[in-house]
Amino acid sequence: MRDPKPDPMREPMDIVTRLSQRAAELRPAEQKVAQTVLSDIAEAAAGSIQTLAERAGVSEASVTRFAKAMGCRDVRELKLKLAQAAAVGQRFLDGGADRPPSSADGILADISNVLEANRALVQPEAFRTAAVALVAARMIAVFGMGGGSTTMADEMRYRLARLGRPVTTYHDSMLQRMVAATLSPDDVVVVFSVTGHVPEVIDSVTIAREYGARIVAITAMGSPLATLADVLLPIQAMETDFIFKPSSSRYAMMMMIDLLATEVALQQSDRSKELLRRIKYVLDAHRGGGNRQPLGD
Repeated sequence: MRDPKPDPMREPMDIVTRLSQRAAELRPAEQKVAQTVLSDIAEAAAGSIQTLAERAGVSEASVTRFAKAMGCRDVRELKLKLAQAAAVGQRFLDGGADRPPSSADGILADISNVLEANRALVQPEAFRTAAVALVAARMIAVFGMGGGSTTMADEMRYRLARLGRPVTTYHDSMLQRMVAATLSPDDVVVVFSVTGHVPEVIDSVTIAREYGARIVAITAMGSPLATLADVLLPIQAMETDFIFKPSSSRYAMMMMIDLLATEVALQQSDRSKELLRRIKYVLDAHRGGGNRQPLGD
């Protein structure tokens, strides 16, 4: 059976990279088209072939030749590729500021802003519901893929493990699917995704739900992943035009982790106190130090 015809919008070819790689090989008229396209990719994607030709000062035939030189079947496919590139965001295409007015002040302000915005999303009852489920769970599987979500999934495991919860983290999509298929109504999945649109994570959570596991999702409101959650702990990402610093959305997820871990500890306060005492005892015996040192290092 022949494979289905590929969807141009889903093919991995990056038109911006291809344009940069082939710019020197283009004819003079095609280079004018390339410069016009790069000056405003979104406008080039939205405009007609006539408009693009007029802006570049070339013929429509030159625009067609440019499309073929870029590996596209025709101008229509070129426009699809340009629309895909523009969807990434103009801030990744423009030069922009090399650094904010003050790197430290700018980064700290972003962290403060994202924490304040996400503070407004906190619903105490949702944290209590999630904590009760985690305390009662036979097994807790934590899913996260990508940069910040991977790190935060591990952080969730660290917080729950020291409270004696049976928890494991899974980042690999195949392992997530496999584990999801082993779960039952006695189990809980805690899933992290800033966007809530990662297909592999959504698939794994869907499988876990089919087998009865409860889903606690730390993700964006209104996202596909959020609709699968039994308990939603919503977060809001606040990305700026300064693309060279790590995303501040990590702090939104970290805040949710701290609130959830604290609520879990309170739900089993006597047990939590004893377990934390034991951890502090064995760590002090190992490394020494005063009684105000943190649990861990």
